[in-house]
Amino acid sequence: QVQLVESGGGLVQTGGSLRLSCAASGRAFSNYRVGWFRQGPGKEREFVAGIIGSSGTTDYADSVKGRFAISRDNAKNTVYLQMNSLKPEDTAVYSCAAGWYDSRSTSAYNYWGQGTQVTVSS
Repeated sequence: QVQLVESGGGLVQTGGSLRLSCAASGRAFSNYRVGWFRQGPGKEREFVAGIIGSSGTTDYADSVKGRFAISRDNAKNTVYLQMNSLKPEDTAVYSCAAGWYDSRSTSAYNYWGQGTQVTVSS
């Protein structure tokens, strides 16, 4: 069993930065793939970024590539999402999730956090 808690969301102006954290409790968290997803107003949940536990290989949605960076500190059982050059269209509830498979699909993830709101003002 893994429990995930996100933090770091807030209100920021266009062009600003935020760093989200996903703190995990439970065994073997370092073995899981962790993904960040977001759901904007009136939109479906979408994949943002992912990182594989064993290799640290990362994966990004095209819409955030070059602006966002995912990283993990296995000693702290925490995954981070550094978000730079934020745009109003990045406004969403951001959630982290953990699973065994290397996938962008929400169905591949077994454990989810409660989400943190990110609002980017124009």
